[in-house]
Amino acid sequence: MSDDDIERPAGFVEALAKGIAVLEAFDARHSEMTLSEVARKVNVSPAAARRSLITLIELGYVGQRAKRFHLKPKVMALGSSFYFATRVDEIILPDLRRLVEQFGDAASVGTLNEHNVIYVAHYSQQRARRASAVVGASYPAFATSIGRVLLAGFDDAALDAWLDDLEPVPLTSRTLADKMALRDEVLRVREQGYATTVDQLDYGITAIAVPIVNDQGRTVAALNSSGYSGMLTPEDLVRDRLAELRAVASSISAQLTRFPTLRAVLGD
Repeated sequence: MSDDDIERPAGFVEALAKGIAVLEAFDARHSEMTLSEVARKVNVSPAAARRSLITLIELGYVGQRAKRFHLKPKVMALGSSFYFATRVDEIILPDLRRLVEQFGDAASVGTLNEHNVIYVAHYSQQRARRASAVVGASYPAFATSIGRVLLAGFDDAALDAWLDDLEPVPLTSRTLADKMALRDEVLRVREQGYATTVDQLDYGITAIAVPIVNDQGRTVAALNSSGYSGMLTPEDLVRDRLAELRAVASSISAQLTRFPTLRAVLGD
């Protein structure tokens, strides 16, 4: 289904949506783009892309060098506004720091956005050149431990609908990209209450994740701990980290009742 086929609510501002889509189009592989490249990536006409870019340049979010466009640092203010408004630094980050101090490696909290996981908090001692779960990073949910825990929170009908709309692309030679196999794996995660992955998103990443639930018991986010595949196994993570991860996730869940803004943005 294309964007043109989606029924929009009254008051929907198409120009604003296109402007946001232009901002989201820039990533590690598209750090600079021409007008035609922006238009093609956002799936709008060159004229619409040009209007959005002119507006974003005037507002200070986009810069231009010759015929190529790039993001400017002001874009970071949008993310920092979320970070401080939701009190992530106060509610979640101290727990992530403690996990990393205890186990090393990295710890993250993420939530689901359609077919991707968005990382809302992250702390790490890692410095590797590989996929990094920095705050605001977005990766395919099916290939992450956090994503599989979030999917395990779906009922069967919602999971089947999500998978029907998914077009999984292998990210490594070990990526589980078969839909039926993915469904079986998510059901296994649901039964055991945690997910482990090895080299699914990128080579070198072994991770374990557990759910963060609201006061109705519904999964609204997930917490993970990850390290290098050559230095630990899923069995190591289950044995050494699962109990502490569950305790931290329970603590974060309890805090959500005290911080309604964060509870709301996690999907409560």
